[in-house]
Amino acid sequence: MSSFLYAFGRFAHRRWRAVLLVWLLVVAAAGGAAALLSQGTTTSLSIPGTESQAALDRLDATFPQVSGSSVQLVGVATDGVVDDPAVLEAVAGLVDDLEELDEVSAVASPLAEDGSLLPDASGQVSADGDTLLLTAQLDVGRDAVTPDLTDAVLDLAEANGTPAVTWTAGGDAFGAGTPTLGATELVGLGVAAVVLTLTLGSLLAAGMPILTALVGVGTAMALVFAATAVVDLSSTAPLLAVMIGIAVGIDYALFVLARHRDQLGEGMDPEESAGRAVATAGSAVVFAGLTVMIALAGLAVARIPFLTVMGVTAVLAVAVAVVVALTLLPAITGLLGARLAPRAPRPSRRGRARGPRRPGAVAMRWVRAVTRWPVVTVVVMTVGLLAAAVPALDLRLALPDAGSAERGTPARETYDLLSEEFGPGFNGPLIVTADIVASTDPLGLVEAVAEDVRGLDGVAAVPVATPNAGADTMIVQVVPQGGPASDETRQLVQDLRDLRPAIEAEHGVSIAVTGATAVAIDISDLLMRALLPFVVLVVGLSLVLLAMVFRSVWVPVKAAVGYLLSIGAALGAVVAVYQWGWLEGPLHTVSTGPVISFMPILLLGILFGLAMDYEVFLVSRMREHHVHGEGARTAVRTGFASAGKVVAAAAVIMFAVFAAFVPEGDATLQPIALGLAVGVFVDAFLVRMTLVPAVMTLLGERAWWLPRWLDRLLPSFDVEGEGIAHQLRLADWPAPDAGPGVYAAGLEVRDPRDGASLLDPLTAFAAPGTLLVAEGEHPVARTALALVLAGRTRPSSGDVKVAGAVLPQQAGAVRRAVALVRVVDEPDPVAAVLAGVAGRRPARVVVVENLEHAPGETRQGVVDALAAACRVHGATAVVTVSTAAAARLVLPDDVGVDRVPVAASGPLPSGSGGPAGASSVPPDPSARPAHAAALVAGGTRP
Repeated sequence: MSSFLYAFGRFAHRRWRAVLLVWLLVVAAAGGAAALLSQGTTTSLSIPGTESQAALDRLDATFPQVSGSSVQLVGVATDGVVDDPAVLEAVAGLVDDLEELDEVSAVASPLAEDGSLLPDASGQVSADGDTLLLTAQLDVGRDAVTPDLTDAVLDLAEANGTPAVTWTAGGDAFGAGTPTLGATELVGLGVAAVVLTLTLGSLLAAGMPILTALVGVGTAMALVFAATAVVDLSSTAPLLAVMIGIAVGIDYALFVLARHRDQLGEGMDPEESAGRAVATAGSAVVFAGLTVMIALAGLAVARIPFLTVMGVTAVLAVAVAVVVALTLLPAITGLLGARLAPRAPRPSRRGRARGPRRPGAVAMRWVRAVTRWPVVTVVVMTVGLLAAAVPALDLRLALPDAGSAERGTPARETYDLLSEEFGPGFNGPLIVTADIVASTDPLGLVEAVAEDVRGLDGVAAVPVATPNAGADTMIVQVVPQGGPASDETRQLVQDLRDLRPAIEAEHGVSIAVTGATAVAIDISDLLMRALLPFVVLVVGLSLVLLAMVFRSVWVPVKAAVGYLLSIGAALGAVVAVYQWGWLEGPLHTVSTGPVISFMPILLLGILFGLAMDYEVFLVSRMREHHVHGEGARTAVRTGFASAGKVVAAAAVIMFAVFAAFVPEGDATLQPIALGLAVGVFVDAFLVRMTLVPAVMTLLGERAWWLPRWLDRLLPSFDVEGEGIAHQLRLADWPAPDAGPGVYAAGLEVRDPRDGASLLDPLTAFAAPGTLLVAEGEHPVARTALALVLAGRTRPSSGDVKVAGAVLPQQAGAVRRAVALVRVVDEPDPVAAVLAGVAGRRPARVVVVENLEHAPGETRQGVVDALAAACRVHGATAVVTVSTAAAARLVLPDDVGVDRVPVAASGPLPSGSGGPAGASSVPPDPSARPAHAAALVAGGTRP
């Protein structure tokens, strides 16, 4: 991957005009698609397959009058007497006006036909007699409620207000409002601009990550809204994607740009620097983006459609951010060229040039402090983070309703007034429904069921109990004593469902509990049950991914534990603020109460990816210094000093972006933004930059331990672009004018299972037109050499370059350029050699493995064919052969011939022959030694 990114980074820098034009077209096309196809967002949340949703769907078909949304209008009598004639006249006028609206199917009024109050209007007149309630049932669901309809209801409430009575309008149709962007979000971008300027030391450079992040977010949002033509999108999903997209977009661009400017400061050519920055920092960006996207896509484990769509929306935002950092950013560096280079140090007052400031000085002081007494650091951090997580034990979940709306809005005022005057349950009534098509006494049956329901604890009232017009479906409206998100209402729903067997036995009907409140409770319960599987998924994923990157057991375990501590602290902060009411004023908390149901699982997914980002960028530098010879504890400090500044800047930017959504966000977005802001701060500064160095210091060399069996199973991931560094080092090796031959220095192959030597260190140089004869007694060594040079297995150490491509990084290019002839598998080895160099895509290198398996005449024919390939086609030929068979070959004198001994330190396999008889090696491939099979099984894993 790093090879591809290096080439593309140089291309984008060099052809910046074309890349910028392509991006301009992409943005325009995405914007046009959004304008033409967008269907807007939805505030309705549902889970197909749950009891409440299935019952609601049946009501929509059989009893549509009660399945739609509703409007509640609360009237407060100025003099405190609702049966005042002036009040009753206003009520009658409002009822008439409401019934004229096309979307209103019925209005529940406390008035009798003669205009007086009904004798029994307890559910529509407050206990103290100064407030009354009108409920207008709509024939459309919440998604179909338009702003024009809600505005019309508000206008009617205002028009029918008199000195005798004032009206407020709210209810299910008004919902909790649609979240929008506000001015405070710009504060986050302002903080990001300041941090970028201080980190990069240039206003010009500081503007680039913000510009690319905005382009990425704009493109992603356009694509998201275009997709609403085929999928339903919750109103929270776009803002969530914007928040995540801006944060990761700035951070990913910062990582690449910081590497580019460092290289420019060292005098590197801008195009070369762009390629290397994209190949190295860009590789880490790809890994970081993949972890975030996998975690967000993992939200699908909850099997909740709206949550899956929300995760996919955020995945798209992150994916676009990664693509922008790898394509648009290097194109902009091509546009600006050398102007992005850091300024040279200014001369001091004495006229001498200032020396370069030692990088990472502050980070070095910090890491020395936290690793001086690592046990103390680990204990203090762990205990402190566990204490911060204590409030999370009180976590309660619910979906937003009008009680989560902004204070001062009609919907919130109506909600609060209903709770105060009638009781909190009137804001979230339940519906008990059943199929009564077989009943001979529908009215009696409905009343009997209603009586059973009234006997349950937690029931405040049963204002409605009726069959539909066809007498095949009944409903019983149940008003709980508790609010929609209360534990009492949750228990009442369970008690109603537990009542089902008794009602079925007594009345012969099976009831179901539904309504907006029951649907919300079912969604919350399902999300709570999905938390544990999701935690197991992301923690397990982190263990595997980090083990792939760092080839270690303890590094992933430490990272996973740190992630759990960060999650605990973030959830603890959310509960303390939005359930317990801490800092309610300073944080402009919209409402307190249960947390939005999908917040924890979103927080788990998003913070997982971000935590892995910081882990990779910090620990990879520690590993890099350790691999280059530093002791384990010293590498912790020097690696931290190298990456600490950029990681700290990235964390501050991400914290600022998330925190900016807290003060002016809605009740849905506020806890998500606060959880992410606290989680990023805790994970970056307390876990990754404090706890991790201390733990790594305690572990020492054990931090990099990985069992050999696990090393074989795990694929490698070159997250720091080490492969491209190896390629660039060998770009002019062995000489700038050397042709695309076969060159190896210190080439060694070991069995990945036990470390046994399959090929001892070997050095060989064969230019184009040269025949290289590799001879030795050990057949495994000869096989190992042939497979490595053909790109079929990887070298364990040493430098290898075949046909101009470096191994193992460019194994694919080597396989395309090399013709491998395995004598035991070829009926006619001579024809195979000739076909390899004379086909439509002639091979530049021909490798013949273990020629001793061929009969004597065929052996010489293969050598002659190889000589012809060298002479006519300029190919490089390699033949591996036993020493005895090599002695009987007649080598050509008109092409260059080199001979090189091959050996393996392990014992010679039985039956392999020896000096007296190499031909005794069994020709059957299945009879080859186990070490040879290990070579094939090893594949081409770099």
